[in-house]
Amino acid sequence: MRIIIKMNFNKTKLIVPLAGATALASCVGKAQQESKPLNIVYIMTDDHTRQMMSCYDNRHIETPNLDRIANNGVIFRNAFVANSISGPSRACLITGKHSHKNGKLDNSTAFDGSQQTVQQLLRQAGYQTAMVGKWHLDSEPTNFDHWIILPGQGNYYQPDFITSEGRKNFKGYATDLITDFGLDWLENGRDKEKPFCLFLHHKAAHRNWMSDTTHLKDFEDKTFELPTNFYDDYTGRKAASTQEMSIASAHDMDVVNDLKMYRPGVKTRLSEGYIHGEYARLDSAQKAAWDAHYQPIIDEFYAANLQGKELAEWKYQRYMRDYAKTIRSLDENIGRVLDYLEKNNMMENTIIIYTSDQGFYMGEHGWFDKRFMYEESFSTPLIMQLPPRFKKHGEIAQLVQNIDFAPTMLEIAGVEIPSDIQGVSLLPLLENEKAPKNWRKSLYYHYYEFPGEHAVKRHFGVRTDRYKLIHFYNDIDEWELFDLQQDPNEMNNLYGKAGYEEITKELKAELKRLQEQYDDPIREKFPL
Repeated sequence: MRIIIKMNFNKTKLIVPLAGATALASCVGKAQQESKPLNIVYIMTDDHTRQMMSCYDNRHIETPNLDRIANNGVIFRNAFVANSISGPSRACLITGKHSHKNGKLDNSTAFDGSQQTVQQLLRQAGYQTAMVGKWHLDSEPTNFDHWIILPGQGNYYQPDFITSEGRKNFKGYATDLITDFGLDWLENGRDKEKPFCLFLHHKAAHRNWMSDTTHLKDFEDKTFELPTNFYDDYTGRKAASTQEMSIASAHDMDVVNDLKMYRPGVKTRLSEGYIHGEYARLDSAQKAAWDAHYQPIIDEFYAANLQGKELAEWKYQRYMRDYAKTIRSLDENIGRVLDYLEKNNMMENTIIIYTSDQGFYMGEHGWFDKRFMYEESFSTPLIMQLPPRFKKHGEIAQLVQNIDFAPTMLEIAGVEIPSDIQGVSLLPLLENEKAPKNWRKSLYYHYYEFPGEHAVKRHFGVRTDRYKLIHFYNDIDEWELFDLQQDPNEMNNLYGKAGYEEITKELKAELKRLQEQYDDPIREKFPL
């Protein structure tokens, strides 16, 4: 059997066998699909570290829905941030520039929303843009068609949200609500004939790790593996010895606020914030479930009167359990987003990007929190689910940074990348099996928030595939050098040691080159 298709090719008839016609139609459909602008769903969490994602590390937790993204796309093994703290990291994302260029140096400075941003450029190109969840830039969102954001850090329970129409309170758990708002915009708030970019920003897993009451019992029978450097004594690393983010320290990790060991009469540095803050936001049913779960643990804790290493390791286990519970809820909600996109046949034309504003310490060096240029907080998870048109699948080993996210989104959307953007598009890593030969060989980092919470000194540094050089400055003048191949836990500072003179010289030259490339004015104060 043959089918005759009449087409206006110089008024001739094209006669094609039926199988050929079917193939032609399939090719035309595929070509049309691939010519459509890609939608972008950008999901960012707060303080979610690679150690707590099973596609990176399966020792602690299973994250099946996040693994779905990695399994259906790519997982970046060497993704890092430019400044490991929430607000500045978010500013790097939407500008594609280092902190000294976008003006958001720390969490106390407001972001200037009048400057060029990725959502502005996407919107000008015809994309619909939406920001849902944690904004944390001390300013009102600009250049979004739709936005609903948490004020500041936001709350886990019964959170307030700010909209263009004012502040509103919502009953429920923040992770669920943020997902609800994002899905509602996808279903009811956008023009479905136009491409879109949805920024879905979660509060989880930020301190103080308040889990949904549906997950209170999760992980209670699990004993988490203690990091090998949990009892780090910080020999040779002066800045590390003066921080204030120790799990063992009663000052740093608060047993009431952070670990929920509240009982009348017990006062700690942060207990009032817990009692009148997150705990007070629980409704009657949530409070009943919360107290029923925690009261036996509280009673046992105070009866045991733990001291020294026993107390430190008990705190570590409680911290890990509470953190993991918030991730369990997060992963379930990621699944809701994936299910919606699949059900609505959107996967063929949507790229899903999942990351965090930075990494986090899960007991490594005895710490929680972030800020340092050490691997656990300098690194960030980055996975992407890709439409079929992309060739790359599996692991990507090249060095990438969060200043690359904005130019990547722009190139995905077919928008010209402005010359003042400092990041580079990751599209060449996604479209080709082999990475470009001229891909970057090093990364630049600069942290500014000192004096400040957790007392991490100001520092800048360079990382290559094997080495890391850090300079702590301001009220301190210390250098650290690590061989990441021989010392992945960054315990042995090699700076100034015999045999490392040449690599130190090379790294300082590379650090100088990066400071000049990115036009960081710090180079004038501390010439290399």
